[in-house]
Amino acid sequence: MNQSQNISHQAGQAKGQAEEKASGMMDQMSNAAQSAKESCQGAGQQMKDKAQGAADSVKDAVGANKN
Repeated sequence: MNQSQNISHQAGQAKGQAEEKASGMMDQMSNAAQSAKESCQGAGQQMKDKAQGAADSVKDAVGANKN
């Protein structure tokens, strides 16, 4: 392998490694985004449940809850 071929080979290897690293980083970012989404959905559901509980308590206090 002459010097030109060697340099070309090394450049190809470096490119492949950079692409693999970028792919791994994208996967990590995607996983973090999915985790944040699920966390927000859980927090939203908790807030909804608490608000419903508070509304039911008020209805019970005024005798308006027909459940």
